[in-house]
Amino acid sequence: MSADEPEVLVGARKECPLVVGVGETESFIGSAIPAFLSETREVQFLNDDELVVLRPGATEFMDASGAPLEREKTHIDWDDSAAEKGGYETFMLKEIHEQADAVAETIFDRVPGDLVDLGDIGVSDDELKDLRRIAIVACGTSYHAGLVGRYAIEEWARVPVELDIASEFRYRNPVLGDRDLVVGITQSGETADTLAAMRLARAAGAKVIGVTNVMGSQATRDADGVIFTRAGLEIGVAATKTFVAQVAVMYLLGLKLAQVRGTLAPERAAELAQKVKQLPHLISELMETIDEPIRKIAERWSTSDFFLYLGRHVGLPICLEGALKLKEISYIPTDAYAAGEMKHGPIALLDEHTPVVCVATDSPVLDKVLSNVAEVQARGAHVIAVATEGNASVAHHAEEVVTVPNTDWLLQPILAVIPLQLLAYYIARARGLNVDQPRNLAKTVTVE
Repeated sequence: MSADEPEVLVGARKECPLVVGVGETESFIGSAIPAFLSETREVQFLNDDELVVLRPGATEFMDASGAPLEREKTHIDWDDSAAEKGGYETFMLKEIHEQADAVAETIFDRVPGDLVDLGDIGVSDDELKDLRRIAIVACGTSYHAGLVGRYAIEEWARVPVELDIASEFRYRNPVLGDRDLVVGITQSGETADTLAAMRLARAAGAKVIGVTNVMGSQATRDADGVIFTRAGLEIGVAATKTFVAQVAVMYLLGLKLAQVRGTLAPERAAELAQKVKQLPHLISELMETIDEPIRKIAERWSTSDFFLYLGRHVGLPICLEGALKLKEISYIPTDAYAAGEMKHGPIALLDEHTPVVCVATDSPVLDKVLSNVAEVQARGAHVIAVATEGNASVAHHAEEVVTVPNTDWLLQPILAVIPLQLLAYYIARARGLNVDQPRNLAKTVTVE
């Protein structure tokens, strides 16, 4: 801005998000679409090293040398009500209750029958069939979604998957080639470390798929193809519905890979596809029953000064996500561990005042999980377990049990995370904290 030219506003993008909103008689510029969502849903995006000049009735785009650029308008289909609380006390609670819809939107037209159709994702079926390995890069909650994806992809598609925190991947000189697929998961599509990791992978010759919630974000330009999560606008800083949508995408990708690689019997692949389509209904069913039991547990443990989370196999990423949610919005120190590692150190933390949250849904390793839980009880700690509906054995090993609907064991994480989200929510509210805007955190991390 300049006092000499009061009707001119200039914006420049350099490794941070910048977006232009196009109104009927005005234009807007901001770092994120929600800044002007109440005024317009028509947006234009800038790439790195580009500028935009706004004048009354005119918007010009140009590169760093001043050469003019053309920019199409993109219509954002988030409605105005998405930016309002809609009768809920907080955005976070509203978004937890929107998770069935988020998953439904993410999967509904991608499983038209018994087969997964992801459309054009920038990688052909022949390339997917010939993959040597997959690397998933992400940060925070997106990293936990990637962990769930690793278990599903390896189990169903039988292709090796490595997972790395994007900020580590980009600096460790990873070995990549043209038969490798890198999947970058970023809710905003603007996470600096994840974008850098994706660019590094493409420069090394690997194929790159972005998983993001935001059309036109930088991730859509730094990848060969994109799978959108379609979760809609998420205002709360702590991710909830965007997490379950990311997990749903990872399930779809795992089934697509299994489909083209022929690693699942057709009847098994069809069964899993149908169970994925049932997930929105199961989430809705869970939301009708889970609130009150979790509220009571939260009231009991809201003054605790430490929580330990334990899980095994596909339950471990849910423990990591549950622990992250609690520390993000309640500021209570938490630790999440693979239950089999408990005797290698964390067991020293346990005493009669320690609540231990355990993901004990049905799986081939449930007996192992319950054995670890028995060790927790023997040290006097208090166990809060998430179990599968109809499994009575978990109640013998826990003081408090909440159940989630029964489905295929690899799909249980998308249900098991919801009680942990609500536990974090009600503990933070009991402590009088602002769950939508926790201290020191930003919705999108656009710098290292």
